[in-house]
Order: sequence, then structure tokens, then C-alpha cells
Amino acid sequence: MTRYEYKVVPAPRRGEKARGARSTEDRFALALATLMNGLGRDGWEYLRADTLPVEERHGLTGRLSTSYQNMLIFRRVLPQATEPEAEAPALAAPTAADPLSDPATPRLASIHTLEAPKRFRTPRLVTPFGERGGAPTVGPAPGKARAEDKAPPAE
Repeated sequence: MTRYEYKVVPAPRRGEKARGARSTEDRFALALATLMNGLGRDGWEYLRADTLPVEERHGLTGRLSTSYQNMLIFRRVLPQATEPEAEAPALAAPTAADPLSDPATPRLASIHTLEAPKRFRTPRLVTPFGERGGAPTVGPAPGKARAEDKAPPAE
């Protein structure tokens, strides 16, 4: 089976000035041909052009807007691996009765380990003098009596 490697590059936005290229179309075609011939020398084959949406932030407020970018897609054949694929060990699907009987399970388990969740520290207040401490207690303002303290007790 043939395998490919892909390369995506932005299409040129401006034409190149050259002798004989006088119109905008001629200059743009020259810029495109120069790009394609340069990649062709490295073994890249032109596949297609795509226009893709891109969300961008603009201004101080970070307002989102969508613009469209023209991309050129190239591919080239990957060199064949030194070992044929037939000799590579194939991973067998585990049976429904015992899913952990697959010989690749320990190897896959070591690859897909999850990290322990990180503990978040609670924010602490810092005084202007650099002393660290907890948050102050919340209560009535000094010198102010609460409404419950003024009311006579209910009988």
C-alpha cells in the first residue's frame, strides 16, 4: 500500500514582478508557478487547493471575526519501511470472554497512564507588608448594631 506525506502551504497573495508579466493575472500565475515548481523539485506533487475558515481576534476588545485562507495541498510518497509490514507483529483483538488476555494489554496500559489530578491551592490574601494570612472574618461593621440585636426577644 502506498503511503503519502502531506504538506499544506498558504497560497500566494500577491504576484511577482518579472519581465514579460505585465497584468495582475500573469504576475499571480508566475508567483503560483514559482511556488509549485520549488516544491516539485523536492518531490512534492500538487494535490488541490482549499479555502478554509479561520477565527481571528481583532482590536483591544478581542472581537472574533472569521476570515478565509487559501491553502495549497501537496503530497509525496513516503519511502518504504525497511521491514515489510507482513513481518510486523499484528495486535489481535481481545476476545469478548476475557478482554485482558491480549498480550499487548500490559504494553498498552503502560502507554495510556493517566496523571493524578493536580490539587488547586486556595487563594490567600496578602497584606501590603508581605504577611500572608487567611481571609478576614465577615461580620457586622464595627460600631453598627444589627437589627436582631435591637428587637426585643419574642415570647
